[in-house]
Amino acid sequence: MPTAILIDGAFFIKRFRAIEPQNAHDARRAAECAHRWACAHLSPRRNGTGGDAFPDRQRRRLDRRELYRIFFYDCPPLTKKMHNPINKRIVDFAKSAEAAFRLQLHEHLRGMRKVALRLGHLSTYSQWTIKASRVADLLAGKMQMAELTPDDVMVDIRQKGVDMRIGVDVSSLAFKKQVDQIVLIAGDADFVPAAKQARREGIDFILDPMWQRIPPNLNEHIDGLRSTCPRQRVLECRGDASQP
Repeated sequence: MPTAILIDGAFFIKRFRAIEPQNAHDARRAAECAHRWACAHLSPRRNGTGGDAFPDRQRRRLDRRELYRIFFYDCPPLTKKMHNPINKRIVDFAKSAEAAFRLQLHEHLRGMRKVALRLGHLSTYSQWTIKASRVADLLAGKMQMAELTPDDVMVDIRQKGVDMRIGVDVSSLAFKKQVDQIVLIAGDADFVPAAKQARREGIDFILDPMWQRIPPNLNEHIDGLRSTCPRQRVLECRGDASQP
């Protein structure tokens, strides 16, 4: 039976930008990487003996799993106009680089074979918040509120419906016996209830945290841990992204 690959879009974009910061707003590159790194899960791991003899390549082709579908979960970008609380100027988020990137990414994904785009929605309640680095400076007394600049604040954007869609799709795939393996590319524990349900139905559940550290106790809720994207060396040196 085939493999279904589910990608938490917000998490993927964050990790993609950490791995390839030079392509942070290259929507085509992001879509290509999402597809390539997802499909890498269909091939068995290398045997680790070094080299790549022809018989090994031939065996891996024969052992390659069938792809059911790649599901990419995200939300449309913020497109409203809001006043920056510092300088009171109107910001049109529909014209932002982030909005253009998100819309282009979704279009590229729609045009890819065996890729299903699942869109949630943004919370209607969006408000400005001070960036975490500036909050730390304020608490430490390194700066005062009056010293904040327009670039020190950001809109707190919350996605709605994404986790629910992931859970529904995992349940549907498991109960209908459409696949025997699910790979989830995500980085938090929200997937645990869905993973438990899938495993009870006999599904092989693999987590790909894209080399981000996960709590050790999450290992009991999955059947395997595998990242197929390149490692981000700077993050690893800081201890922000590691995987045994």
